[in-house]
Amino acid sequence: MKKYLFAALLLLGLSVQAFAQTKYKVVTVVESIIPMGLGRSRMIETKTDLDVRGATTERTSGNDSKQGDVKRDDLKVDAFAETKLLNFFSAVGINFQNIASNDALVSSKLDLLAADGWELAFVTSGVESKGSKDDEEGIYITRYIFKKN
Repeated sequence: MKKYLFAALLLLGLSVQAFAQTKYKVVTVVESIIPMGLGRSRMIETKTDLDVRGATTERTSGNDSKQGDVKRDDLKVDAFAETKLLNFFSAVGINFQNIASNDALVSSKLDLLAADGWELAFVTSGVESKGSKDDEEGIYITRYIFKKN
C-alpha cells in the first residue's frame, strides 16, 4: 500500500512539473571599449514583459501576409533596471581594476537571480567595432539568459 501511495505521489509531482510553464529572462551587459573612459558601460534587465506575436509579421510564398499590430514605438520598454559599470579603458589603457569591479557587480547580479530561483541557461557574447588598424572604439556585449519553471 505504501508503495502505491509513493508511486502515485511521484507521478503527481512529475505531472505538475511537466505542466509548469518555463519563463526566460535576459540580462545584457554592455561594456565600452572607448579610450579615456568616454564610453558608457551598463548592465540592463527589463522589468516589462512584451508579447512577440504583436511585433511579428508572417509572410508566405503567396502575396498574403499577416502584419504585427504593434507600432514601433510600442516596442520600447520604460521599466528596466540599469546598473552602472566601469569602462574597460582609462586614460592610460586597459584598466584591470575596472574589469575586476565589473566582474564583482555581474557576479552579484547572478547570485541575486539564482537566489530568486532563476537558473543560468545560456551565455552569449559579441564585440562590435570597425576592426580597422586605427579602431579605438566599440562595445562588448554579453547576454545572460536565465530560465525558471
